[in-house]
Amino acid sequence: MKIAGMEMKNPLMVCSGVLGISSSIFNRLEDAGIGAVVSKSISLEPNDGYENPTMVSLPYGAMNAMGLPNPGVEGFLKEIKGLKLGIPLIISIYGKDAGEFAKVASKLDGRCDALELNLSCPHAGGLLSIGQDPDLVEDVVRRVKDSCGLPVIAKLTPNVADIRPIGVAAENGGADALTAINTVRGLALNIRQEYPILSNVYGGLSGPCIKPIGLRCVWDLKGAVGIPIIGVGGISSWEDVVEYMYAGASAVQIGTVLGGEGIDAISRIGDDLERFSKDSDIIYEDMVGRVRARFD
Repeated sequence: MKIAGMEMKNPLMVCSGVLGISSSIFNRLEDAGIGAVVSKSISLEPNDGYENPTMVSLPYGAMNAMGLPNPGVEGFLKEIKGLKLGIPLIISIYGKDAGEFAKVASKLDGRCDALELNLSCPHAGGLLSIGQDPDLVEDVVRRVKDSCGLPVIAKLTPNVADIRPIGVAAENGGADALTAINTVRGLALNIRQEYPILSNVYGGLSGPCIKPIGLRCVWDLKGAVGIPIIGVGGISSWEDVVEYMYAGASAVQIGTVLGGEGIDAISRIGDDLERFSKDSDIIYEDMVGRVRARFD
């Protein structure tokens, strides 16, 4: 199967921010059977991120406010020097404005298979405001496309009244695909100590509780854009993958489940999904958008 010009053996990706950025981790992900790898978000300069606590487990998922820590683009390239993968490597990038996004992209041109633009982190700097403004989204995507020859995937926020104008803006800017969704902005409190749990106060909610939101966003975008959609949010089983693909996603990204189950979750989901495909005689491409509104 092919997404944004990338050949993938299956529709499974690891989402940005879940695991590290070392070559050894990327190799382990490939061995587990993932279809493509997405790196942690990389910026122009090194970033230490927020002070602890940066993550909290919840009965219905997890919430984090890491602050996008990373070694900067030059440090990242040193980390992956000599990396050889047989699957696509997608590098997530971010910046404070369109110009900074473009500078990071230009340094990564030819060093990976695609870029994913983190336009929408709900707890880091001005990214949330970028992701909520169609004009800014279109400008960032266009500037990145002009700065490199790589396929560009725009990662969208659910923290908007209507995600469709944001997706259309990214498509108008030249995006080759969309990722939907980023985490949902939330708050967790410690009532005994009487303060927010996360040092940043707000964090990004992920896990099973946001799956209906992710599905709704994929469904809405499928009717608004003509480029592939990568579904994200609460995926922990083959059934979750099929739901996203039936709703309109061409691929999916797996995240929070890896924190509890580890990389073995990839093999479990991938094997079960392949079995479903064979037993049902439905190839992955034919799963995309298979469900229609009840009264269509």
